[in-house]
Amino acid sequence: MIGAAGSYGRSRTRGARRALVVGAVAALSLGLAATEIPRADATTATLVAAAAAGVEDEGADCPVPDLGSPASNSRLPDPFEKINGQRVTSKSEWRCRREEIKKLAERYVYGEKPGKPASVTGTVSRTGITVNVSANGRSAGFSAPVDLPSGSGPFPAVIVYGGFGADTATIKASGAAVISYDPFTVGKEGTARNNKQGAFYGIYGSSSSTGLLAAWAWGVSRIIDVIEQSGGSILKADATGVTGCSRYGKGAFTAGVFDQRIALTMPIESGSAGVPILRGVAQESGAQPLSSAYSEQPWLGDAFGSFTGNPSRLPVDTHEMVGMIAPRGLFIMENPHVDWLGAQSGSVAALAGAEVYKALGAGDNISYWSDVQDGTHCATRSEWRTPLQQNIQKFLVKSGNAAGVFRISSRKSGNLSQWRDWTTPVLTDNSPSPSPSPSPSPSPSGSPGTSPSPSPSPSPFPSPSPSGGVTGACSATMRVVNSWSGGWQGEVTVRAGTSPINGWTANWTWPGGQTVTQVWGGVRSGSGSAVTVRNEAWNGSVAAGGSTTFGFIAGGSSATPAITCTSP
Repeated sequence: MIGAAGSYGRSRTRGARRALVVGAVAALSLGLAATEIPRADATTATLVAAAAAGVEDEGADCPVPDLGSPASNSRLPDPFEKINGQRVTSKSEWRCRREEIKKLAERYVYGEKPGKPASVTGTVSRTGITVNVSANGRSAGFSAPVDLPSGSGPFPAVIVYGGFGADTATIKASGAAVISYDPFTVGKEGTARNNKQGAFYGIYGSSSSTGLLAAWAWGVSRIIDVIEQSGGSILKADATGVTGCSRYGKGAFTAGVFDQRIALTMPIESGSAGVPILRGVAQESGAQPLSSAYSEQPWLGDAFGSFTGNPSRLPVDTHEMVGMIAPRGLFIMENPHVDWLGAQSGSVAALAGAEVYKALGAGDNISYWSDVQDGTHCATRSEWRTPLQQNIQKFLVKSGNAAGVFRISSRKSGNLSQWRDWTTPVLTDNSPSPSPSPSPSPSPSGSPGTSPSPSPSPSPFPSPSPSGGVTGACSATMRVVNSWSGGWQGEVTVRAGTSPINGWTANWTWPGGQTVTQVWGGVRSGSGSAVTVRNEAWNGSVAAGGSTTFGFIAGGSSATPAITCTSP
């Protein structure tokens, strides 16, 4: 077994703690798109401030309807559709929709992560943190070493799971302290599901149905409790990040999902039970099977055992967990060289979750990077060093404003259009109207195949509206997203006129020998310089004045020819 969840990850641990393999700097593969994410709107700062206002779960007061019984769905669930069937229409509604997703994730995937216990005490020094917890008539405690950067402080801090796989030198050089968190003190591996051990289970019982990932996340939250109580003379209470690799990448991702005080979440090579969509892992060649991830260790909640053979029955998937982190900082790092890690499904989770970031006006707060040359599991990679510094400076030190970047390796690039049959709403800044419009129900164009066909990194972020009005049934405009030697990435916006359309076709002619090599969000036909792209089944219906987009990779020099748009 290999990788994030396999015995390979366990056997590497001791050696990896002694020495990490440093990834070599190498030229990027031709045809990989580096998409710089557009700046967020003015709402982003407010949203991030609210998420980091010292509240572990800001939607805890939201009434959540009965979750009902799961229904099979081969596509990714619509993150914007509430349990009652209505769609989110305003940014203010996301707080309670997030709470619905949280409850679904706890019930079906992770098990319950309890909130702050009755008593949490502890200490913060320049060398360590102690945590003491009392609840349910029981007590438990654990500690974590602290390694401060140079300077007088107070410092932001990154909680590093497990002591390996994270680039701690770059974290410290960027101005953040390193808190070395041993999650096994909170939830031990190697235990039976009916006899779980560690500080969490000492409080909530060894037969708790909560899996290790949620238990470890609970431990991270208790560390943050103690930092908040410490007065902020050494560590800042509002500037905490979390990271880890392999099984610890799963843990770091889960911690960021469940605690809104975490300003920056950075999972590394998390594999099955981490970032990758569960529906995709079940179909991705070579990825660790869900049954293996469930049985290897009690990482996932006990209830997940019912879904290992048919994740299509799950009413939730990890793209929605990515959305739960929004609008806070998220930097996902994946390894496309080890099939076991399921990086193709990870790219789909990131692309789909980024739609939530986009809807909240926080599109530049998420980054994804799997374009790396060194395939060694949990190596410290040179390609990640600059974005790591930029994310720490932006979300923890709060001295930078770099846009997020999606850089998806062509080895493991997922095609989001094969996995969704929903569109991304334009959310208002106002409270919802009394009768929000229901979710559209486009007809899916068949269920995903045994593995989503590779596709370069489609930009999940909004393109500019075309200038001028629409004189016919629809209009279309093209823009260049990114270019490199010998190729480029483009995006076409199709906009309806004064009446809604049900189906569209875009046509154009290349001016100088360009060739389209891949398309997502549309179906290409034609040959030579003439190109025709028709809608997918899920994005053919466009409301009056509304728009949809499709993307492509082309060879040759970049160009933006005029496009004709027709609708039957």
